[in-house]
Amino acid sequence: MRQILDEAFSRIPPGAPRDKVGAYKREWERMLRAAIIRAQHSDALDLYMPFRSRRDVNLGASVIVSETLLPRRRGSDAGEPTDVAVGLLSRDGAEGADLSSGELDGALAVRREHVVRADPGRGAELASRRVEYVASVPDDPRRWFVAAFSTVGGGRPDDELADALVDWFDAVMTTFRWRRE
Repeated sequence: MRQILDEAFSRIPPGAPRDKVGAYKREWERMLRAAIIRAQHSDALDLYMPFRSRRDVNLGASVIVSETLLPRRRGSDAGEPTDVAVGLLSRDGAEGADLSSGELDGALAVRREHVVRADPGRGAELASRRVEYVASVPDDPRRWFVAAFSTVGGGRPDDELADALVDWFDAVMTTFRWRRE
């Protein structure tokens, strides 16, 4: 984590005001720590966060990739794949979520989009927009791939930057391909 932060901070212009630089560094370190903790709690396989600021626009966004394994059930199937996918996405009770289904490289996938309210007590000063894709892993009905995107946009989860970042994530997911090694 320190190496990532040091690299990000090395891009700060040398003449930047020290009081603003200190606050910037503390905020990025807090955000990175919180993202890592969330990723660890969800047994994430990968965590992606942009650390380059473009034209003073902070891209407050992250992608967490994880896997969900369904418990083995004696004498029965795990259930219809669509029901399983919807169940995985609805288990945390996101209200007002927009659910849709389709395929990711031929595998059943469900997409959920919703807004999570700010929760300063948990370190979330701003509301965020979340988009999750849950896809069945081919030839293994117990394994499910999860890609979860989150952004605060330009400060509001429904602003133009949030819309553009959600469009970007959706575009990334349309290029997703399975590869066995």
